[in-house]
Amino acid sequence: MSIQKETFLRIHPHDNVLVALQNLEQGTEINFEGNTFTLADRIAAKHKFAINELKTGQEIYMYGVLVGKTTSTIPQGGLLSTQNVHHASDGFRLGERKLNWHQPDTRSFDSKTFNGYHRADGSVGTANYWIVVPLVFCENRNINVLKEALVDKLGYKKAKSYEGDVEQLMELYQAGKSVEEILNADIQASAEKADSKRLFKNIDGIKFLNHSMGCGGTKDDSDALCGLIAGYITHPNVAGATVLSLGCQHAQVSILQAEIAKRDPNFNKPMVVLEQQKVGTESELLKQALKQTFAGLVQANQNQRQPAPLSKLCIGMECGGSDGFSGISANPALGYVSDLLVTMGGSVILAEFPELCGVEQELSDRCVDEETANRFMQLMTTYNARAEADGSGFYANPSPGNIRDGLITDAIKSAGAAKKGGTSPVAAVLDYPEKVTKPGLNLLCTPGSDVESTTAEVGSGANIVLFTTGLGTPTGNPITPVVKLSTNTAMFERMPDIIDINCGTIIEGDETIQQAGERILNYVIQLASGEVEPKSVKLGQDDFIPWKRGVSL
Repeated sequence: MSIQKETFLRIHPHDNVLVALQNLEQGTEINFEGNTFTLADRIAAKHKFAINELKTGQEIYMYGVLVGKTTSTIPQGGLLSTQNVHHASDGFRLGERKLNWHQPDTRSFDSKTFNGYHRADGSVGTANYWIVVPLVFCENRNINVLKEALVDKLGYKKAKSYEGDVEQLMELYQAGKSVEEILNADIQASAEKADSKRLFKNIDGIKFLNHSMGCGGTKDDSDALCGLIAGYITHPNVAGATVLSLGCQHAQVSILQAEIAKRDPNFNKPMVVLEQQKVGTESELLKQALKQTFAGLVQANQNQRQPAPLSKLCIGMECGGSDGFSGISANPALGYVSDLLVTMGGSVILAEFPELCGVEQELSDRCVDEETANRFMQLMTTYNARAEADGSGFYANPSPGNIRDGLITDAIKSAGAAKKGGTSPVAAVLDYPEKVTKPGLNLLCTPGSDVESTTAEVGSGANIVLFTTGLGTPTGNPITPVVKLSTNTAMFERMPDIIDINCGTIIEGDETIQQAGERILNYVIQLASGEVEPKSVKLGQDDFIPWKRGVSL
């Protein structure tokens, strides 16, 4: 059988492998650049096959970079797999600055603005939240008590509840139904209506940021936690905060206050800080927290949306549950969004340093100066060395799901993940949990773990997060809208409750990367103005996981 070229793709002219865009059966005839050969194996969509025979030890190139080496001979048309390929990537060094790039045409966006919440420090929020956060895990229970007291009464309960499902299951059990009958029962989720009569019309919600840190770890971790929390308190999407401290923990109030001052020297948001060991009884602590928080909400409710230029957007670029299409559909579409926003004076954050393995040379060469390039290379080298010391370097990054869907080495995954950063120069390199202070593309050192990385990007100032996924990832953030973008149409149609935007149109040839990027940015403008609500917000996906770099003591 013969197929058209659109069923497979060569990503870069220097690549010696092709990507299957659909399932290709063994024996399928491939016509590529005037040569014809048949597939030696069945190639599932998203997986790769050899253009020519690859001998043992031969280098494999994708996206124009080294992504692996063969561990055994792969015949022409043969499948690349973990059985015949292992991770490999090029080294990197300080090179020449490569700062020339083709800025995209932004004329269609020049007159556009978004309606956001203007803060005293000049930043603009895409939402208006009050946060309640503990400085140490010992206060998690008190945070939960405050949540139970405030959320429902003030009208912030999410619409969908599964309590009705449980009631139906109870009725079946009480009626004497068997286990098999219960499992086969058609239960209907009771759709409770959210309270449309919110007391505070201009406050989007009260968010509770429980975590498992603050004491029992290294001083570096507790200091970083204070920096992260300071990033959330000073974040443009946050109107004010309630902070609960026990008193004796490593993460002290004084450290938090110093981190807040570092990020915003003229900080003037309403903030409640209570220390349980000073206040005394738990009852008194909670009463004071409720009264002072309520008073702060009254102040925060005075904020209203006003027009702002697109340069006030700071977009975090994230991926999770990636597949073999991530690097050729959704990720490069985000890269085009990045270039559009940078051209207009906005800020972009590219994180997940383990997923930049293999593209270090390109990114370091794109850094605006040698100091910035050296910092990036130093962070990458140190991070990988610490990972290897623990028995798991960057090479171990791909998950079973990544591998199953074609990302068989970390370098393959990384080369595709880096496409989210577009082509613009790197304006700054930040170590967790530093704040973005420069417009342009910022590289932020975070883990590849998507929730930890998203948590960090928001702490550094992202007021929108664009999150690509090929397998489906149900995650969000308490204060910043997280937009999910699918890399393929099948997953978009299978998981419509968590995915906002389909980029599978690129794979199918219905849309170019540039067209998809412009469509995404138009959606972002609506979202930033509060005109649309992403699925992560509707579902209340408020994931908050600080990065713990050190050990428990």
